Amino acid sequence: MDGFINLLKPPGMTSHDAVNYLRNILRYKKIGHTGTLDPGAAGVLPICLGKATRLAEYLTELPKCYRAEITLGITTDTQDSYGKKERVCACTQLEQEKFLQVLPEFVGEQKQVPPMVSALRVGGKRLYELAREGIEIDRTPRTIKIYSLTVVKFNWRLTHPKVVIDIQCSKGTYIRTLCHDIGERLKVGAHMSYLIRTESGPFKIQDAYTLEEIMNYDRQEEKLFIQPMQAGICFLPVIMVDDIQAKSIKHGNPVSLSGNNFLENQIYRVETGEKTLLAIGKVRIGADLKIPVLKPLKVLASQ
Repeated sequence: MDGFINLLKPPGMTSHDAVNYLRNILRYKKIGHTGTLDPGAAGVLPICLGKATRLAEYLTELPKCYRAEITLGITTDTQDSYGKKERVCACTQLEQEKFLQVLPEFVGEQKQVPPMVSALRVGGKRLYELAREGIEIDRTPRTIKIYSLTVVKFNWRLTHPKVVIDIQCSKGTYIRTLCHDIGERLKVGAHMSYLIRTESGPFKIQDAYTLEEIMNYDRQEEKLFIQPMQAGICFLPVIMVDDIQAKSIKHGNPVSLSGNNFLENQIYRVETGEKTLLAIGKVRIGADLKIPVLKPLKVLASQ
């Protein structure tokens, strides 16, 4: 079976562990995910099966949505609730209005320094491995983009106020670092006290399946949680081809297209009239070409 599973990853499990768990349950050898979710976080983790593993790169580039809780006045060495406390600051003078004033400053394109406790590699070692050895190194800031930040709930009566926020952001964004940076801007410090990924590309949390649901599945219901490959790349525009074109594409050969409503270098999903996914392709409309040409990038259908 080739396709995607919209998995609701539980907290306390790495993304790699979740993949291995499903590999054992489903007895699939070719299985992967489209983007790491922190062990302490829960939420949407798209799983690729079979030929769908070749489509993962298109999903990793898509924006993600999260719901996070910020605890103000306490910083930790991991920037989340799993780390050791570093600073504790009184928040008696901090008002909700100040939080709301600061939040828009974090919307848009910006530089973010990755946390030491992360899976990024430096010199062949992951940062969290260096952190365990007590080594801290300078990290190169990375460009990220926060598309939106929305306050869902305030709990301001606590000694250390908590704020629940919804975030839509680009790939590579560390939400715990965002929470930490908001606390630094407010001059009281902060850490992320929980995180849920609510959307990853076309996959949403309300449609996700738990590991328990998948484990207890009836084989007749298998298709309920294994979605077709098109479901994972539904955001790509489609080009429909006829049988003659399909035969050429299956052999990896480019085909000519009729019409002028194509975009140069646009990535398309290529389907037949029966809506069978044949390939991922790119359109060429160069000055040297009299008509648009579709070049297959990844052939997914059998010859």
